[in-house]
Amino acid sequence: MATLTVDRPTLTPETAPAAPTRRRPRGLTGTLLLYAALLILSVIIVAPLLWMLSTSFKTTGDATAMPPQWIPPEPSVEGYTSLFADAQAPVLRWLANSVLVAVLHTVLVLVTASAAAYPLARMHFRGRNVVFALIIATLFVPGFVFLMPNYLIVDQLDWLDSIWALVVPGAASAFGVFFLRQFFASLPEALEEAALIDGANRFQIFTRVVLPLSKAPLATLGVLSFLGSWNDFLWPLYVLFNPENLTLPAGLSTLRGSYATDYPAIMAGAALASIPVLILFAFVQRYVIAGVARSGLKG
Repeated sequence: MATLTVDRPTLTPETAPAAPTRRRPRGLTGTLLLYAALLILSVIIVAPLLWMLSTSFKTTGDATAMPPQWIPPEPSVEGYTSLFADAQAPVLRWLANSVLVAVLHTVLVLVTASAAAYPLARMHFRGRNVVFALIIATLFVPGFVFLMPNYLIVDQLDWLDSIWALVVPGAASAFGVFFLRQFFASLPEALEEAALIDGANRFQIFTRVVLPLSKAPLATLGVLSFLGSWNDFLWPLYVLFNPENLTLPAGLSTLRGSYATDYPAIMAGAALASIPVLILFAFVQRYVIAGVARSGLKG
């Protein structure tokens, strides 16, 4: 009976598989330095928030006392009572205006950015790269350059002293187009090809396939747009004239007098302004983290 022999290749240093690399464990010194850096960064971020909250519960004298004290010697709600008791400062109206403007602005940014990003990521047409480059180039232009052109446009549209002056001008978000375009480009094309075979058109693919898979980047862009509109201070002062139409950041600036400033009331308003943002982030935190991790890295 014949025997079958099999020649086994000889492993050489060139053909031998590479040994798996192991990460070197971080030493105690490196770990301590890392935690120390994180602690310092946390203090830098949290300290102003704690100071704001502490000052909102101080009296006017304690808020300007030297040396400053972190813990109010005599905690008081004077700042909150004076804030809501001032007839010249409709704080709740300002808060409602800010919420309405931020929500409408965010919705408009998501609609325009996604509608512009999808063709730039998936459709092939002449000049696509040029259009995308021009959109990206606007990110390098300082924002204050657009103040006067936007003001003239809003004036011609008769939108001054109205909510549309705050909602519409910033709706064309170059960053939003870039952010979503990077994510759309990373989606598998097989999903869209399967939908085309089933008879779906481009609009149906966009609304029924692409957008449902883009909840994380859409939530991230939504939060960033909401924060940008919520914290906008300069533009509302330019285009709003009626005190009742002001947003909260712009309205709080009117509490500063010529010779005195009610710091507890201003800090109380700032603490009030942070509540909606904290609530929003608590609900969309996991989407934001996923969106930042998956978007902007491929394209």
